[in-house]
Amino acid sequence: MPEQVVDDRPTKPAIMRGFRRRCPNCGEGHLFDGYLKVADQCDVCQEPFHHHRADDGPAYLTILVVGHLLAVLIHFTWAWFRPEPIVMVVIFTIFCVSLSLYLLPRLKGFVVAIQWSRRMHGFGQAA
Repeated sequence: MPEQVVDDRPTKPAIMRGFRRRCPNCGEGHLFDGYLKVADQCDVCQEPFHHHRADDGPAYLTILVVGHLLAVLIHFTWAWFRPEPIVMVVIFTIFCVSLSLYLLPRLKGFVVAIQWSRRMHGFGQAA
């Protein structure tokens, strides 16, 4: 009879917690010490996070999401309304920067949570 494997680190809840910038293990502690600096460990459950290797992944994902949204919005804005170019530049610059600043820490939490749930880069090793 095959052994049943129990997933003690389900990916979906971990991703949701990471996107909310919370500890992927308990969901209560803060994942970050600052805007983008990942904490060394959770302040509630003491889960270590110093293993993470998010690197350029969150920045790439942010550019991917924001770029695709802006391309569609710019196209439809120009096709339907034909505003002055300077108006479009100002509006879409503010939108682009705001959305990027909002998404970047959330996508970093997303990437760290995936690494934690899949036991990547040392997250699965005993202390």
